Amino acid sequence: MEFINRVIHALTELHPLHPMLVHFPIGLTGAGALFILLAVWRHSAAFEQAAFANVSLATLGTLAAGLAGIYDNNVNYDGVAPNAMLKVLLATILLIITGSITFFRWRNPKLYESRARPFYVAAYLVSFGLAIVLAFLGGVILYGF
Repeated sequence: MEFINRVIHALTELHPLHPMLVHFPIGLTGAGALFILLAVWRHSAAFEQAAFANVSLATLGTLAAGLAGIYDNNVNYDGVAPNAMLKVLLATILLIITGSITFFRWRNPKLYESRARPFYVAAYLVSFGLAIVLAFLGGVILYGF
């Protein structure tokens, strides 16, 4: 029981929450980009559905990681972590893009088959690119430039 109490204390009091959550949007946008490229290459509705599932979860992960990042910046860096405002801006753009993909695809299940397909595919790739840039900027906070 002591070990469990120590783990809970470390997770809630000692360890910042943001680093534990950032891997979800990075991995999910990456998986979404991979699956949408496979859908284009293999002309597969199943791959497109997998891409949609990943980007939908990435939207939630981006929101959680972003809120945790703002909180951790205020608590651990007194609101002045390097590139904090740039990260907030890019994370907001990432949230808008992944949220838009999710919303429009949810409203129109045939979006992948429509004339909007190039924009739909590009949005996945842009979202992954943004996640990678955000990951790099997070590394700058921890390890320097």
